[in-house]
Amino acid sequence: MNITETYLQKCTEITETVKAQQSQIRQAAQLFAETILSGRMVHVFGSGHSRILVEEMWPRYGSFPGFNPIVELSLTFHNLVVGANGQRQAMFLENVSGLADRILRNFDLSEIDSALIISSSGCNVVPIEIAEIFQQNKVKVVSIITREHSAKSTSKRTDGKKLGDFSDLVLDTGAPAGDAMVYIPGLDTPVAPGSTVGGTLLINCIKAELAALLTAAGQPPKVLSGAVVVGEERAVSLFESAYDEHAHRLAKLYENVGKNRYGKPV
Repeated sequence: MNITETYLQKCTEITETVKAQQSQIRQAAQLFAETILSGRMVHVFGSGHSRILVEEMWPRYGSFPGFNPIVELSLTFHNLVVGANGQRQAMFLENVSGLADRILRNFDLSEIDSALIISSSGCNVVPIEIAEIFQQNKVKVVSIITREHSAKSTSKRTDGKKLGDFSDLVLDTGAPAGDAMVYIPGLDTPVAPGSTVGGTLLINCIKAELAALLTAAGQPPKVLSGAVVVGEERAVSLFESAYDEHAHRLAKLYENVGKNRYGKPV
């Protein structure tokens, strides 16, 4: 096979790994449906390049409200690479214990909520602590990791625990350890990662299953749709109503902040 064929073959293998997880995908969709049908939100968190999958869930065309994307710029602002706001700082902060607590201090969590945490290695401190705090507050946690990569990686936590240890359900991107999938003759390091491919497949499978559940329950989602599909007027109407719904759901996460601290008096 040539180089492109090699990468595409690896992606086909990833697709098969995702396909083998259909039961777990439906289970995740069911958890999220219960949250959204109750008027609450699914918290979605990812640091580093896992931010890509947070934004794949919401907001983008073909997606709908019901998700609270938690994206910290200090952990995900990659385009400057070096200098102020560079990648070195982001990777350092990703392993600062206590930052997760500061992030979630902004929200009034409820047992009705659920969460999706994304981390390919499942070994960095902040995503692990985010999941841990959610579980402490009886919020169901679904995680997306790369199982092989996580298994062969060392947790940055002193107790050795990983994201999977604080997850009610774990989904696998199907990528290899190290993520990169193509070896080039004469180059001793592989290139072309695969976790984003598998993660995007998982995100959109969950999204589609969830849309079916919400529709069957009599609450069809307001899907951001292109004018080329639904017409200009309908596209604008969906855009405005979806963002309004997001704002109303989000307001519920703020209305009791400070009154209760993760279920405890401040």
